[in-house]
Formats: sequence, C-alpha cells, structure tokens
Amino acid sequence: MLDNIGNVAGAIWHYLENNNEASVTKLTREIGENERTVLMGVGWLAREGKIDFEKRKQGIYVTLKTQQLDAEVV
Repeated sequence: MLDNIGNVAGAIWHYLENNNEASVTKLTREIGENERTVLMGVGWLAREGKIDFEKRKQGIYVTLKTQQLDAEVV
C-alpha cells in the first residue's frame, strides 16, 4: 500500500510539473486512481512541503511550491 501511495505521489508531482495546477477531482480523473489514494498522495507531498493549496469555489486546487520548481531547473 505504501509503495502505491508513493507512486501516486510521484504521478501527482509529474502531473503538476507539466500542468501547473489541478483540482483534487481532476488529479483523481487524470491519474486514474481512486480519490482516497490520490488524497493520500497529496498528503504525502504536503507533508514533504512540496505543494501548496488554494481553496476556490470550484474546489481545492493544488500547485507545486515555487522553490520546488526552481530546484528542478538547477
């Protein structure tokens, strides 16, 4: 189970790296995992301090933290 959550966290990271932001609903649809596992992957990345959240009327949106993107370029 833990390996699967880590793989989903990686898939979320790559999706956000290529698409800038996504709602949790969109991540679930695009990654092709169930919502519970996607939420655990989001929690994994949040615990590592790699993502930011923004609450909007349409839902909660997730983005990679700016310094994380800058670190990837170096």
